[in-house]
This record gives sequence, structure tokens and C-alpha cells, in this order.
Amino acid sequence: MASQKTNQNRNDAQVMLSQRAYSKPSDAQLQAKLSPLEYEVTQHAATEPPFRNRFWDNHGAGLYVDVATGEPLFSSTDKFESGTGWPSFTKPVEANRVDTEADNTLGMSRTEVKSHAGGSHLGHVFDDGPAPTGLRYCINSASLRFIPVADLEAQGYGEYRALFEPGAKTSAAATPAEATSNSCATPAPGETPGCKATLDTAILAGGCFWGMEEILRKIPGVLETSAGYEGGTMPNPTYEDVRTGKTGYAEAVRIVFDPSKISYEDLLEKWFFRMHDPTSKNRQGNDVGTQYRSAIFVTSPEQREIALRVKKVVAASGKWRAPITTEVVDAGPFTVAEDYHQKYLEKHPGGYSCHFMRD
Repeated sequence: MASQKTNQNRNDAQVMLSQRAYSKPSDAQLQAKLSPLEYEVTQHAATEPPFRNRFWDNHGAGLYVDVATGEPLFSSTDKFESGTGWPSFTKPVEANRVDTEADNTLGMSRTEVKSHAGGSHLGHVFDDGPAPTGLRYCINSASLRFIPVADLEAQGYGEYRALFEPGAKTSAAATPAEATSNSCATPAPGETPGCKATLDTAILAGGCFWGMEEILRKIPGVLETSAGYEGGTMPNPTYEDVRTGKTGYAEAVRIVFDPSKISYEDLLEKWFFRMHDPTSKNRQGNDVGTQYRSAIFVTSPEQREIALRVKKVVAASGKWRAPITTEVVDAGPFTVAEDYHQKYLEKHPGGYSCHFMRD
């Protein structure tokens, strides 16, 4: 069992690099400090979508700490590519920094991982990881804050710099075959994956992402929004690239939402198709070009089926006099836009927008 291996691993490594104590803030403080997504994950044990979270492919050297308390949890020296779409580690940065307990929710028997000081839900630990521990800590990005090595001293974690010095003892590197052969990335025939997201992701384009995000982020059940670029092929597009209309990218918004509070179908029919004009091809208001096209970038076959069905319903509703031009296409890599674009109209209430809810 993973819990038995975890306890043995804890007994084998009792050295603590820091004796600093951490404490859990009040619930009111947590709600003020954390984003809605971070709060749902750490306090209500939600699981974010795989491959569309902030650290699953982070390869920087540094320390991962509890987003709620700052307690050190994992090191990049123990991070490996698991193929699951979530950050994965072979062990905690120190013994006794994480706690485990049985989790029998979602029809599965698993071992939950929590931060010791704050009791934050982090994810789960499995016994199908690579050497040397044989463990796989499958962790939500939303439960973590990443501190690059260069910032350790400045942020009060100088004791941990030794982990990244030449010759420091680290977990043995896992080969791709070892890393990706696990119950989440490749479950056994007839078995369900060992990890299951409770949250979902939608990626929508309908003109300038400023106005789209301003409406989307306020929808009940939406936990996180990010303005960015979707639909093109060039690596690392910037706003200056996309604004030319020649890259194939559209200005889009990535939405993390709770399906128990708002369905993907309602998100499309009751919100997306009402906040912009889906009959205006490659244009919204004063914004003209393919980067302002109407598009639904689906992340699964189920989303494609729902999107096509909703598009037909909207087209037959009689609310639009011209044909619906909205594309329904597979999502590719989503590039988060420059910081000044994020929640732009919250920062600049008088900024331009052509988005509003239609009857």
C-alpha cells in the first residue's frame, strides 16, 4: 500500500533542513488570500484538470510550498514526468511535511496527501512511482506556490539552497517508461484511472479577450480565468504576433469551472452565445481579424458533442438573423497572455469592450 511505503520513507528520512513552524490562517484570511481555484482545491479537496494547470510541465529548479501556509512541501530535484498532467514527485522535501489518510471518495480507494501544518489538500500518493522510493505523489498545482532557487533567501527559505548545490543527493532520474507507467497515465486494461479531476476546463474565443474574461470570471461556478492565445501553431506567441491576424491564433479565455455548479452546456448556451455576436465572422465590434473569431476549443470528445449540439440549438432558436459562424475545433496548446491583459477591465474599468449579455 502507498501509505505503508510512505510511512517507511518517513522513518528512513528524519533530517529536517528547517525547524520553522507554520500555521493555518483563518478561513476568512484564506478566502482573501487564495484564488477561488486554490481555495476549492486546498480546502474542499477539488481536483484540477490535468495538463491545463500551472506546474505540470514546470521544469525550473526550486521549492514548492503550500499555497495556504508557505510550508515547504516538495523540491524540483524530486519532480519527474509522470504522463498524468499533474505535478508528480517521488517524495516530500522533508519527512513530516505531509500527512496521509485514507480516501474512499469517487468510488476509489486512495491515499490522500495533506500539508502537515495547514491540512491543505494536496492530492494523492500512489505506489507506482519510479526509483528510488517507488512512490508517486500526484499533486494539484493549485495547492502549490513555486519559489525559484534564486529567490529562496529573499523569501525566507535559504536553508533549502543546499538541495540544489552541485553534488547534492537527489532522487534518481526516472526513465520515461518508468515514469509514465502508472495507474493515472496508463491504467490496467478494464480499470479506471487512479486520478480523476472534479473540475473541468473550457476554452472560448469570441473577440477581444478583455470583455470575454470580464463576464466569464463572474459566472457562478467559474473558479479561474486566463486570457491567452489558442488555435495557432507557432511556439510562444506574443500579443504583438497575434495582433497581426497572421498567426492562426485567436484571443481566447481558458476557464476552470466546477461542473457540479455550472455545466459545460449551460456555460455555452446561457453565457458564451449571449456575450458576443456569433454571426459576425472574424469580427466583434471595432475589432477585426481572424484573431477575433468566434470559436469553441474543445478538450474532449464529450465537449465536442455538447458544443455541436448547443450550436445547433442556438442556430435554431431564431435569436440570430444570420448563420452562426462559431468554429468547434480541438484545443491545442494554450499560451497565457502577458500579465497586463489578465483581468484587464477589472484593473481598468473604463477600458474598451464590446461584450454584453444579450436577451
